[in-house]
Amino acid sequence: MFEPVIAPSGTLLGLLQRGRGDGTLHALTAPRAEALAALNHCVLRDPRHDWQVENRSLYYARLYLDLHGELDEIEAHLFDVEDAFDTEESRTGLALAVLGHLASYGRRDALQLLRRYAASGSNWAWALDELALRDDDAGLRSLAAPVLARFATDAEGEAELAAAVRDAFEPRPWRLWAEDPRESIATRVRAAHEAGCFDRWQRQMRPTGPRPGWSVQAVFEWAQQGFERGAALHVPAARCLVAVAGPEDRAEIVRAAEDGFDGARCTALRYLADGNDPDALDLIEGAVATGTPAVVEAAVDAFERMRSIAAVDRARGWARRPDPLGAAAGRMLACRGGVEDKDLVLGALREAVRGEGPDAPTLWTLVDGTGRLGIACAAPVLRHIYRETASSHLRGRAARALAATDPSFPAGFAVECLWDCEESTREIAARHAETGDARVVEQLRRLAADPAEEAEVQTAVRSRIAPEGPAV
Repeated sequence: MFEPVIAPSGTLLGLLQRGRGDGTLHALTAPRAEALAALNHCVLRDPRHDWQVENRSLYYARLYLDLHGELDEIEAHLFDVEDAFDTEESRTGLALAVLGHLASYGRRDALQLLRRYAASGSNWAWALDELALRDDDAGLRSLAAPVLARFATDAEGEAELAAAVRDAFEPRPWRLWAEDPRESIATRVRAAHEAGCFDRWQRQMRPTGPRPGWSVQAVFEWAQQGFERGAALHVPAARCLVAVAGPEDRAEIVRAAEDGFDGARCTALRYLADGNDPDALDLIEGAVATGTPAVVEAAVDAFERMRSIAAVDRARGWARRPDPLGAAAGRMLACRGGVEDKDLVLGALREAVRGEGPDAPTLWTLVDGTGRLGIACAAPVLRHIYRETASSHLRGRAARALAATDPSFPAGFAVECLWDCEESTREIAARHAETGDARVVEQLRRLAADPAEEAEVQTAVRSRIAPEGPAV
């Protein structure tokens, strides 16, 4: 999947791509055709940097409802000839998820599109999962024949069918089909289910990797073999060392951490850091100075996992370093530092935004730490991150930090957060948004009554306002 192109944050398209509450509020006041064009652009060209984690589907579905939007463009996208060639879930997943939410709101046209796509589309399994949650038994039974027709009746086809049944996210359709009155369907699905269970049992009985009795050197060799084929095994290898290494093996492990092959060196660093070895911090510093990029990354990760007072003290000395270890030190202080570390955390936050922009991965931890430490003077930086980041998760973290540091948050960003795409951000807004604004009261009541809303959000809403009661 290509990296999405995100429009400026001050445009309607940019707001909707980010999933910001202001996107919905602006769309409802913009010309309907313009709003629908921007909405369709987002749904058909997934704007998320991490589509498997970030939420957008309910956000876009609610906007389709508010705009009384037609589904013609979604239909054209799903059944385009490209669907036969580009079978990646990321091409159609967001559109299918939006249709699923619309179907749960009673949109029959969305339900029909999902049924048609499950019968003929390349990403049929996703559509079937959406239907498993929303369709009735009769609708699901009507899909048994077209879905099973996708799988040949030879050995290879039956193996693919067994894998599909085994890996199904929602098992309801397969359970219905296993009891189908058509014997040809029921027999085939039951056989596929049994084959899938047997395959899972066989895989559990044939584990790969270290065995009891392995030596420290054998664990290092296994980690190095994984490294050479592109599989990072140093984390499970370090856990294996806990089981096989004794005090007499420490010298060998320290040597590997100093100058071993990359797989062994990463494993040794992780093991020593997790065990709070007295030499771990010096070895980590040396690995950052002399190691390959893979070793540097492993050393930094190992350092950030440390919980000792010595590690926090060392972080205070490393925080101003202009390298990955300095960035990691800033993150450690954000997580485990005290009030005396506010300036170092704030400096790390500003440097990350200045050097890497509002989407830097390091900001996730730094933003959380800014809120934890209550760094009030960080509010301008947090507001910038909130506005500009393309990550709805990072924006939610910025909102949480602003709630702890910015007195203007309840009357400002908290209001638009009630319409945000992330449920955790809506929950923050429900707890903090000032109810003097009529839009806030109306939206709180809507969230409280919406069956699609997350329970945590509704709990927060009901702590502030009853569906028909006064604001708190």
